[in-house]
Amino acid sequence: MNRREFLKSAAVAGTVLTVPSAMVLLAGRLEAAVRPDLCVVHGKAPAASVQAALDGLGGIGRFVARGDIVVVKPNIGWDRPPEYAATTNPELVAAVVRLCIDAGAKRVKVFDHTVSDARRTYRQSGIAGAAAAAGAEVSFTDDRKFREMKIGGETLKTWPIYTEAVEADKLINIPIAKVHGTSRLTLGMKNLMGVMGGWRGRIHQRIDGSLVDLAAFVKPALVIIDAVRILTANGPQGGDLDDVKRFDTIVISADQVAADAYGATLFGLKPADLGCVRLGRQAGLGTANLEKLNIRKIDL
Repeated sequence: MNRREFLKSAAVAGTVLTVPSAMVLLAGRLEAAVRPDLCVVHGKAPAASVQAALDGLGGIGRFVARGDIVVVKPNIGWDRPPEYAATTNPELVAAVVRLCIDAGAKRVKVFDHTVSDARRTYRQSGIAGAAAAAGAEVSFTDDRKFREMKIGGETLKTWPIYTEAVEADKLINIPIAKVHGTSRLTLGMKNLMGVMGGWRGRIHQRIDGSLVDLAAFVKPALVIIDAVRILTANGPQGGDLDDVKRFDTIVISADQVAADAYGATLFGLKPADLGCVRLGRQAGLGTANLEKLNIRKIDL
Protein backbone atom coordinates (compact mmCIF):
# COMPACT_ATOMS: atom_id res chain seq x y z
CA MET A 1 0.00 0.00 0.00
CA ASN A 2 1.41 3.40 -0.97
CA ARG A 3 1.10 6.54 1.14
CA ARG A 4 -1.97 7.84 -0.70
CA GLU A 5 -3.83 4.55 -0.32
CA PHE A 6 -2.90 4.37 3.35
CA LEU A 7 -4.23 7.83 4.13
CA LYS A 8 -7.39 7.25 2.14
CA SER A 9 -8.18 3.99 3.91
CA ALA A 10 -7.46 5.59 7.27
CA ALA A 11 -9.85 8.44 6.53
CA VAL A 12 -12.62 6.06 5.41
CA ALA A 13 -12.23 4.00 8.54
CA GLY A 14 -12.27 7.10 10.72
CA THR A 15 -8.85 6.22 12.05
CA VAL A 16 -7.41 8.71 14.51
CA LEU A 17 -3.92 9.86 13.59
CA THR A 18 -1.36 7.89 15.51
CA VAL A 19 2.37 8.42 15.67
CA PRO A 20 3.08 6.11 12.69
CA SER A 21 0.47 7.83 10.47
CA ALA A 22 1.75 11.25 11.48
CA MET A 23 5.19 10.07 10.44
CA VAL A 24 3.80 9.06 7.07
CA LEU A 25 2.43 12.58 6.63
CA LEU A 26 5.73 14.07 7.71
CA ALA A 27 7.61 11.83 5.27
CA GLY A 28 5.35 12.99 2.47
CA ARG A 29 5.97 16.62 3.29
CA LEU A 30 9.71 16.08 3.48
CA GLU A 31 9.67 14.27 0.14
CA ALA A 32 7.83 17.17 -1.49
CA ALA A 33 10.22 19.67 0.10
CA VAL A 34 13.33 18.05 -1.38
CA ARG A 35 11.79 17.22 -4.74
CA PRO A 36 13.60 19.14 -7.50
CA ASP A 37 11.96 21.88 -9.52
CA LEU A 38 13.82 20.83 -12.64
CA CYS A 39 15.81 17.79 -13.76
CA VAL A 40 18.59 17.73 -16.32
CA VAL A 41 19.67 14.32 -17.55
CA HIS A 42 22.67 13.60 -19.75
CA GLY A 43 22.67 10.20 -21.45
CA LYS A 44 22.91 8.50 -24.82
CA ALA A 45 19.45 6.88 -24.72
CA PRO A 46 16.50 9.35 -24.77
CA ALA A 47 14.10 6.80 -23.29
CA ALA A 48 16.35 6.11 -20.31
CA SER A 49 16.99 9.83 -19.87
CA VAL A 50 13.34 10.83 -19.72
CA GLN A 51 12.60 7.95 -17.34
CA ALA A 52 15.39 9.11 -15.03
CA ALA A 53 14.22 12.72 -15.23
CA LEU A 54 10.64 11.82 -14.36
CA ASP A 55 11.77 9.56 -11.54
CA GLY A 56 13.74 12.53 -10.21
CA LEU A 57 10.58 14.66 -10.23
CA GLY A 58 8.57 12.02 -8.40
CA GLY A 59 7.42 9.79 -11.25
CA ILE A 60 5.04 10.07 -14.20
CA GLY A 61 2.15 9.44 -11.78
CA ARG A 62 2.58 12.99 -10.47
CA PHE A 63 1.52 14.32 -13.85
CA VAL A 64 -0.67 11.68 -15.49
CA ALA A 65 -3.54 9.95 -13.70
CA ARG A 66 -5.32 6.74 -14.60
CA GLY A 67 -8.04 7.44 -17.15
CA ASP A 68 -6.51 10.71 -18.39
CA ILE A 69 -6.66 11.77 -22.01
CA VAL A 70 -3.17 13.11 -22.68
CA VAL A 71 -1.86 15.22 -25.54
CA VAL A 72 1.85 14.82 -26.21
CA LYS A 73 2.85 17.89 -28.23
CA PRO A 74 6.20 17.57 -30.06
CA ASN A 75 7.59 19.82 -32.77
CA ILE A 76 6.72 18.20 -36.11
CA GLY A 77 6.77 21.47 -37.99
CA TRP A 78 9.40 20.90 -40.66
CA ASP A 79 10.20 18.48 -43.44
CA ARG A 80 13.47 17.30 -41.91
CA PRO A 81 14.80 13.97 -40.60
CA PRO A 82 15.77 13.85 -36.90
CA GLU A 83 19.50 14.40 -37.38
CA TYR A 84 18.86 17.99 -38.56
CA ALA A 85 17.43 18.97 -35.14
CA ALA A 86 14.44 20.82 -36.60
CA THR A 87 11.89 18.47 -35.04
CA THR A 88 11.60 16.63 -31.73
CA ASN A 89 13.54 13.40 -31.33
CA PRO A 90 11.15 10.53 -32.18
CA GLU A 91 12.66 8.17 -29.58
CA LEU A 92 11.90 10.71 -26.89
CA VAL A 93 8.32 11.18 -28.07
CA ALA A 94 7.74 7.43 -28.14
CA ALA A 95 9.21 7.04 -24.64
CA VAL A 96 6.87 9.69 -23.23
CA VAL A 97 3.88 8.06 -24.92
CA ARG A 98 4.76 4.70 -23.35
CA LEU A 99 5.21 6.26 -19.91
CA CYS A 100 1.77 7.90 -20.13
CA ILE A 101 0.18 4.61 -21.12
CA ASP A 102 2.00 2.80 -18.31
CA ALA A 103 0.61 5.42 -15.91
CA GLY A 104 -2.91 4.44 -16.98
CA ALA A 105 -3.73 7.12 -19.55
CA LYS A 106 -6.93 6.26 -21.38
CA ARG A 107 -5.72 7.80 -24.64
CA VAL A 108 -2.53 9.51 -25.75
CA LYS A 109 -2.78 11.85 -28.72
CA VAL A 110 0.13 13.20 -30.77
CA PHE A 111 -0.28 16.02 -33.29
CA ASP A 112 1.15 19.34 -34.42
CA HIS A 113 -0.02 22.15 -36.69
CA THR A 114 2.90 21.90 -39.08
CA VAL A 115 4.52 24.55 -41.26
CA SER A 116 5.63 22.19 -44.05
CA ASP A 117 3.25 19.61 -45.54
CA ALA A 118 1.96 17.51 -42.65
CA ARG A 119 2.21 14.16 -44.42
CA ARG A 120 5.85 14.74 -45.23
CA THR A 121 6.81 16.19 -41.84
CA TYR A 122 5.10 13.43 -39.88
CA ARG A 123 6.93 10.81 -41.94
CA GLN A 124 10.32 12.53 -42.30
CA SER A 125 10.58 13.42 -38.62
CA GLY A 126 10.10 9.78 -37.67
CA ILE A 127 7.59 10.88 -35.05
CA ALA A 128 4.44 9.45 -36.63
CA GLY A 129 5.82 5.92 -36.84
CA ALA A 130 7.54 5.97 -33.45
CA ALA A 131 4.57 7.45 -31.58
CA ALA A 132 2.05 5.11 -33.23
CA ALA A 133 4.21 2.08 -32.44
CA ALA A 134 4.31 3.21 -28.80
CA GLY A 135 0.50 3.28 -28.64
CA ALA A 136 -0.39 6.90 -29.44
CA GLU A 137 -3.21 8.13 -31.63
CA VAL A 138 -1.31 10.12 -34.26
CA SER A 139 -3.35 12.54 -36.34
CA PHE A 140 -3.01 15.57 -38.58
CA THR A 141 -4.71 18.70 -37.32
CA ASP A 142 -8.19 19.27 -38.72
CA ASP A 143 -9.14 22.87 -39.57
CA ARG A 144 -12.66 22.21 -38.27
CA LYS A 145 -11.25 21.63 -34.78
CA PHE A 146 -9.77 25.10 -34.38
CA ARG A 147 -12.10 27.33 -32.39
CA GLU A 148 -11.81 31.02 -31.55
CA MET A 149 -11.07 31.12 -27.84
CA LYS A 150 -10.79 33.90 -25.31
CA ILE A 151 -7.13 33.93 -24.27
CA GLY A 152 -7.55 37.00 -22.08
CA GLY A 153 -3.87 37.89 -22.05
CA GLU A 154 -2.09 41.21 -22.06
CA THR A 155 -1.13 40.79 -25.72
CA LEU A 156 -3.20 37.89 -27.03
CA LYS A 157 -6.90 38.51 -26.46
CA THR A 158 -8.50 35.83 -28.64
CA TRP A 159 -7.17 33.26 -31.08
CA PRO A 160 -8.28 30.04 -32.82
CA ILE A 161 -6.90 27.18 -30.70
CA TYR A 162 -7.02 23.46 -31.43
CA THR A 163 -9.82 22.09 -29.29
CA GLU A 164 -8.16 18.73 -28.62
CA ALA A 165 -5.22 20.53 -27.01
CA VAL A 166 -7.34 22.31 -24.41
CA GLU A 167 -9.97 19.63 -23.88
CA ALA A 168 -7.42 16.96 -22.94
CA ASP A 169 -6.88 16.23 -19.25
CA LYS A 170 -3.13 16.84 -19.60
CA LEU A 171 -0.82 18.29 -22.22
CA ILE A 172 2.87 17.40 -22.22
CA ASN A 173 4.96 19.83 -24.24
CA ILE A 174 8.08 18.36 -25.89
CA PRO A 175 9.94 21.04 -27.87
CA ILE A 176 13.31 20.63 -29.50
CA ALA A 177 15.85 23.26 -28.47
CA LYS A 178 16.87 25.40 -31.44
CA VAL A 179 17.49 28.94 -32.59
CA HIS A 180 14.77 31.08 -34.11
CA GLY A 181 15.02 34.33 -36.04
CA THR A 182 12.14 36.06 -34.25
CA SER A 183 12.00 34.68 -30.71
CA ARG A 184 15.77 34.01 -30.61
CA LEU A 185 15.16 30.43 -29.43
CA THR A 186 12.43 27.86 -29.79
CA LEU A 187 11.82 26.15 -26.46
CA GLY A 188 8.68 25.28 -24.50
CA MET A 189 6.54 28.38 -24.83
CA LYS A 190 7.36 28.81 -28.51
CA ASN A 191 6.47 25.18 -29.24
CA LEU A 192 2.89 25.82 -28.10
CA MET A 193 2.32 27.75 -31.32
CA GLY A 194 1.62 24.30 -32.76
CA VAL A 195 -1.87 24.39 -31.19
CA MET A 196 -2.70 27.74 -32.82
CA GLY A 197 -4.69 28.14 -35.99
CA GLY A 198 -5.09 31.21 -38.16
CA TRP A 199 -2.19 33.23 -39.51
CA ARG A 200 0.41 32.70 -36.82
CA GLY A 201 2.81 35.15 -38.44
CA ARG A 202 0.64 37.94 -37.05
CA ILE A 203 1.88 37.38 -33.51
CA HIS A 204 5.54 37.78 -34.54
CA GLN A 205 5.23 41.55 -34.08
CA ARG A 206 4.72 41.00 -30.34
CA ILE A 207 6.02 37.47 -30.10
CA ASP A 208 7.18 37.32 -26.48
CA GLY A 209 4.01 38.66 -24.90
CA SER A 210 1.90 36.47 -27.16
CA LEU A 211 3.85 33.35 -26.18
CA VAL A 212 3.41 34.08 -22.48
CA ASP A 213 -0.32 34.62 -22.90
CA LEU A 214 -0.61 31.38 -24.87
CA ALA A 215 1.40 29.43 -22.29
CA ALA A 216 -0.78 30.76 -19.45
CA PHE A 217 -3.90 29.70 -21.36
CA VAL A 218 -2.78 26.21 -22.42
CA LYS A 219 -1.08 25.34 -19.09
CA PRO A 220 0.91 22.20 -20.00
CA ALA A 221 1.37 19.74 -17.15
CA LEU A 222 5.00 19.21 -18.05
CA VAL A 223 7.69 20.61 -20.33
CA ILE A 224 10.34 18.21 -21.65
CA ILE A 225 13.01 19.99 -23.67
CA ASP A 226 14.70 17.79 -26.23
CA ALA A 227 18.38 18.71 -26.32
CA VAL A 228 19.56 15.39 -27.67
CA ARG A 229 20.59 17.49 -30.64
CA ILE A 230 20.26 21.27 -30.73
CA LEU A 231 20.12 23.51 -33.78
CA THR A 232 22.59 26.37 -33.31
CA ALA A 233 22.06 28.34 -36.54
CA ASN A 234 19.62 28.82 -39.42
CA GLY A 235 16.59 27.92 -37.34
CA PRO A 236 13.85 27.10 -37.13
CA GLN A 237 14.05 24.61 -40.01
CA GLY A 238 17.82 24.21 -40.42
CA GLY A 239 19.10 22.02 -43.22
CA ASP A 240 22.84 21.89 -42.58
CA LEU A 241 24.32 19.28 -40.29
CA ASP A 242 27.17 21.68 -39.45
CA ASP A 243 24.59 23.72 -37.53
CA VAL A 244 23.69 20.77 -35.28
CA LYS A 245 25.35 20.09 -31.94
CA ARG A 246 24.86 16.84 -30.07
CA PHE A 247 24.15 17.35 -26.35
CA ASP A 248 22.39 14.07 -25.39
CA THR A 249 20.46 16.05 -22.77
CA ILE A 250 16.86 16.18 -21.55
CA VAL A 251 15.53 19.12 -19.48
CA ILE A 252 12.24 18.58 -17.67
CA SER A 253 10.08 20.69 -15.38
CA ALA A 254 6.46 21.45 -14.56
CA ASP A 255 7.49 25.14 -14.52
CA GLN A 256 7.35 26.52 -18.06
CA VAL A 257 9.48 29.55 -17.30
CA ALA A 258 12.11 27.52 -15.48
CA ALA A 259 12.36 25.04 -18.34
CA ASP A 260 12.89 27.78 -20.91
CA ALA A 261 15.26 29.65 -18.58
CA TYR A 262 17.48 26.59 -18.32
CA GLY A 263 17.11 25.93 -22.04
CA ALA A 264 18.64 29.33 -22.76
CA THR A 265 21.86 28.27 -21.02
CA LEU A 266 22.32 25.45 -23.53
CA PHE A 267 23.06 28.14 -26.11
CA GLY A 268 25.34 30.18 -23.86
CA LEU A 269 22.56 32.68 -23.11
CA LYS A 270 21.17 33.96 -19.84
CA PRO A 271 17.50 33.42 -19.03
CA ALA A 272 16.93 37.19 -19.19
CA ASP A 273 18.12 37.16 -22.80
CA LEU A 274 14.77 35.60 -23.77
CA GLY A 275 11.83 37.99 -23.79
CA CYS A 276 9.27 35.28 -23.08
CA VAL A 277 11.22 34.20 -19.99
CA ARG A 278 11.37 37.77 -18.65
CA LEU A 279 7.68 38.39 -19.31
CA GLY A 280 6.70 34.95 -18.06
CA ARG A 281 8.39 35.66 -14.74
CA GLN A 282 6.72 39.07 -14.49
CA ALA A 283 3.34 37.48 -15.21
CA GLY A 284 3.83 34.98 -12.40
CA LEU A 285 3.97 32.05 -14.80
CA GLY A 286 7.12 30.58 -13.23
CA THR A 287 10.64 31.11 -11.94
CA ALA A 288 13.39 32.50 -14.15
CA ASN A 289 16.14 32.74 -11.52
CA LEU A 290 17.96 29.43 -11.79
CA GLU A 291 19.78 30.04 -8.50
CA LYS A 292 16.43 29.87 -6.69
CA LEU A 293 15.56 26.50 -8.21
CA ASN A 294 16.30 23.06 -6.85
CA ILE A 295 17.94 21.55 -9.95
CA ARG A 296 18.92 17.90 -10.08
CA LYS A 297 21.51 16.86 -12.65
CA ILE A 298 21.88 13.21 -13.57
CA ASP A 299 24.52 11.54 -15.73
CA LEU A 300 23.61 8.13 -17.07
